[in-house]
Amino acid sequence: MGAPDLNLSATVAHWIGGRATPGTSTRAQPVYQPATGAVAREVVLASAEDVNAAVTAAKAAFPAWADTPPIRRARVLFKFLDLLNQHRDTLAAMITAEHGKVFTDAQGEVTRGIEIVEFACGIPQLLKGDYTEQVSTGIDNWTMRQPLGVVAGITPFNFPCMVPCWMFPVAIACGNSFVLKPSERDPSPSLFMAELLQQAGLPDGVFNVVQGDKLAVDTLLTHPDVKALSFVGSTPIAQYIYETGAHHGKRVQALGGAKNHMVVMPDADLDQAVDALVGAAYGSAGERCMAISVAVLVGDVADKIVPKLAERAKQLKIKNGMELDAEMGPIVTKQALERIEGYIAHGVSEGAKLVVDGRGFKVPGHENGYWLGGTLFDHVTPQMKIYQEEIFGPVLGCVRVKDFAEAVDLVNAHEYGNGVACYTRDGNVAREFARRIQVGMVGINVPIPVPMAWHGFGGWKRSLFGDTHAYGEEGVRFYTKQKSVMQRWPESTAKGAEFVMPTAK
Repeated sequence: MGAPDLNLSATVAHWIGGRATPGTSTRAQPVYQPATGAVAREVVLASAEDVNAAVTAAKAAFPAWADTPPIRRARVLFKFLDLLNQHRDTLAAMITAEHGKVFTDAQGEVTRGIEIVEFACGIPQLLKGDYTEQVSTGIDNWTMRQPLGVVAGITPFNFPCMVPCWMFPVAIACGNSFVLKPSERDPSPSLFMAELLQQAGLPDGVFNVVQGDKLAVDTLLTHPDVKALSFVGSTPIAQYIYETGAHHGKRVQALGGAKNHMVVMPDADLDQAVDALVGAAYGSAGERCMAISVAVLVGDVADKIVPKLAERAKQLKIKNGMELDAEMGPIVTKQALERIEGYIAHGVSEGAKLVVDGRGFKVPGHENGYWLGGTLFDHVTPQMKIYQEEIFGPVLGCVRVKDFAEAVDLVNAHEYGNGVACYTRDGNVAREFARRIQVGMVGINVPIPVPMAWHGFGGWKRSLFGDTHAYGEEGVRFYTKQKSVMQRWPESTAKGAEFVMPTAK
């Protein structure tokens, strides 16, 4: 399949106050095409002045947008939803071109982003408060949720459409204005979505994009006019984002890294388990925070399933992502490829058995691309670096345990608690697993349990810093503040000052 005509400019700019602008900075960096290793375009890197300009535009747009009735805000999002559906393949092709994931996977990413927009279109219902008549004699009490002001999002390279959609549709539906700082590795989708929002009728300044690096991040973290900030990325950066933003008085939601396990019980359908592990470990080249990177094999399962996994890993269709039968594309950057290869070498040195080695893989005609084959380790132990740390690549490690209790203890002992899965036919095992596991998102015979738009996404332990999960009703609460109003009228107010704590009468 050939790519749609993307008509991408040579320079990816900012989007500030309703227009594309290169800003004031003279800094820029190349954007690579992972499949070929060639420079495709460059992206500007914001100065502090550029970030300030975006925040200023958002601050100026906020009062009128916040005062816009929720139903009218929803109508803008309905138009944006229609445009996303019209241009979903164009957006998916942009993702494939700059990230490298296969086109069908990119289409799935766009669809999951669209689902959040669909959810946000219901904002009039989601913003409804509670009302109690006669909480005390002559007094009524009700609550309302109001927007915060200027809010910001810092998003990762692996989902340049879906993760921003976890944030800005809900935020702007609630009446906030938004500043997005996308990954500089694949920046074009964010600018395209900004253009679609403008076509949908969103007022200028309500949604802004600043391209950039740490300088842009730090400016947003410390800017006095940014009231809240959402982040998705690695745990060390998530902790830094959370602590720095909170220190500067911001509401912060920082989703960090993961080391997701899949427990395979002896009674599981092994063919289904193999399918699940292969797709969840090697899909998107393992560059997902919900990827399965550890197979926890209970009892005699290991001897049966490891040969099947090895065979499937060797047969992966790894090629240019625009080919519709491709199952896995390249790694996003040369630096990421080298980091993953370093983990593989470390696993070998630590004594894990390298069953399938993906290093040195090449695609004919694209020899300079950032390619890595599916990699499989067996006899991984919890003491190994490849078990403890997030690799973020197509590397699956198999850990052998004797029983269900040991499997649960293994998962619960890990510092990350993002996603987990259990494959079993036993209803009691499934129930006990769901209850006892210390992980935020759990799949029973579902390898990648990413919640639907109305449920919310988030892990436990060092996979999440902050109090609320992304999107869903928790997202609405994150992007709003509650106000409680108590009211009575002079005719029902008794004469005389009251000096005691008010109580219901």
